[in-house]
Amino acid sequence: MAEVVVIGAGLSGTLMAYELLPQLRKGDRLSVISQGTVYHFVPSNPWVAIGWRKRDEIEIDLAEVMKRKGIRLLTQGARRVHPAENRVELGDGTSINYDYLVIATGPELAFDEIPGLGPQGHTQSVCHVDHTVQAKEAFDRLAANPGPVIVGAAQGASCFGPAYEFMFILETELRRRKLRDQVPMTFVTSEPYIGHLGLDGVGDTNGLLESGMREKHIKWITNARVKSVEAGKMFVEEITEEGSVRRTHELPFAYSMMLPAFRGVEAVRGIEKLTNPRGFVIVDKYQRNTDFPNVFAVGVCVAIAPVGATPVPVRVPKTGFMIESMVTAAARNIGALLKGEAPHAQPTWNAICLADFGDSGIAFIAQPQIPPRNVNWSSKGKWVHYAKVAFEKYFIRKIRHGESEPFYERFLLDRLNIAKVKEVRTGT
Repeated sequence: MAEVVVIGAGLSGTLMAYELLPQLRKGDRLSVISQGTVYHFVPSNPWVAIGWRKRDEIEIDLAEVMKRKGIRLLTQGARRVHPAENRVELGDGTSINYDYLVIATGPELAFDEIPGLGPQGHTQSVCHVDHTVQAKEAFDRLAANPGPVIVGAAQGASCFGPAYEFMFILETELRRRKLRDQVPMTFVTSEPYIGHLGLDGVGDTNGLLESGMREKHIKWITNARVKSVEAGKMFVEEITEEGSVRRTHELPFAYSMMLPAFRGVEAVRGIEKLTNPRGFVIVDKYQRNTDFPNVFAVGVCVAIAPVGATPVPVRVPKTGFMIESMVTAAARNIGALLKGEAPHAQPTWNAICLADFGDSGIAFIAQPQIPPRNVNWSSKGKWVHYAKVAFEKYFIRKIRHGESEPFYERFLLDRLNIAKVKEVRTGT
């Protein structure tokens, strides 16, 4: 009997557990370590933060689902991984041994790297559903007493899509309330140009996003390094291509949502040969660590090198479609090892994204995610907004029912029938 353990029950961890089950032999056991029993659909967080969704609409209690599928759910959380001992120390001081481990923890949010940043400081976040409750309360205060808004992503951030989404969603809601004329908006980002997205752009994301921001009267600052945040005031340095300070900005705000940099979680950060200096898990082309070959990693916790040097640090995002390909490859490779075979499955690491802008949106496909690419496509339209709404309902239903199909691929192919998605799937 083999003990297979997954750390994390977010997007990557839950999908990992579902896809691992068919790979196990009779007598093998699958355990998932999580912080509590509740899964929440992260892409819906911007909607929760302005009241378009209620928290309970995007949450799923995994206890019953996991039990029904025969997966042991351990809710103590992971305190520390000991890869040399094939052991995970749990939050209550007990331990679980493993034959194969999949790290799917997601990131730790590094708000503390910038004084005053984050929900414990003076800015809001849409990174976790807990944060969105506070962000909604702050939005209600803004609606009652309108003033300047700052939205963006700090230095070292890798997840830029939600910042753009939230900015446009917030702008849409302010227009619906006829408050937009009282709310100057500025987008502050570490990207070297609008629409870089940590990917050096995809298709015409630069042009599409810039034109959208001009149309909505949103100003922006790129190559931005946030020095500190005080109540109602953000201090930002604008950096030149050579790395010197071009200009400093003292930006007033009544409301701000800033995405932070990510780092690896404490359970794995600082483990030699397992993680890089930032705490992300080092993997090979089969999603497994080379020094600890029975340890795999999927999702945002995986180390990926930046697409290139930028004046302000910008890291690479991991989109849902890409994560799904990591999960499928890791599951198949663990299945092969359990059968005494060599791992063979490799993830595609292609990026497909639907970014909702409230009453419109942008879709993009990058194959592969890091340029140069075989497919480099983007498009804008109201259909993206409706597609994202439909996908939310589709995905939550699938997770609640414990289904293991590749959700992003199936939805995009069967429901949207985008020709470019077919190209990405088949490689043609």
